[in-house]
Amino acid sequence: MATIGKSITIKGDLSGSEDIQVEGTVEGKIDLPDNEVTVGAEGRLVAQVHAKNVVVIGRIQGNVSAVDKIEVQENGKIDGDVRAPRLIVHEGATLNGSVEMGEAAKRPAATASAPAKAEGTTPEVKAAAS
Repeated sequence: MATIGKSITIKGDLSGSEDIQVEGTVEGKIDLPDNEVTVGAEGRLVAQVHAKNVVVIGRIQGNVSAVDKIEVQENGKIDGDVRAPRLIVHEGATLNGSVEMGEAAKRPAATASAPAKAEGTTPEVKAAAS
């Protein structure tokens, strides 16, 4: 797992073939469709994120999509739309944006149905595609 430390700021696109943990700041685009992106407690993303799994402990400002699942932990915050077959939002987490999950999230964005709106602090939500 690669780590972007607290004092590091990256502006631009980030891609690769290994898991990454962000404790610093990334502005731009993160594309790791076969790997996990973890936004640590100090991590701040102003980015569009696409990964196999996304775990948010810090903050993301931008749209997030995952091949498998998105998990927003207790103090995590996403300001943007999320799209994944599975979504876990822990009590205390914040999700401001539209949510698309299950079978609709597996289809390409152009053919998916209209997303549901989820705003504010969300209590524990666990859902899985059948």
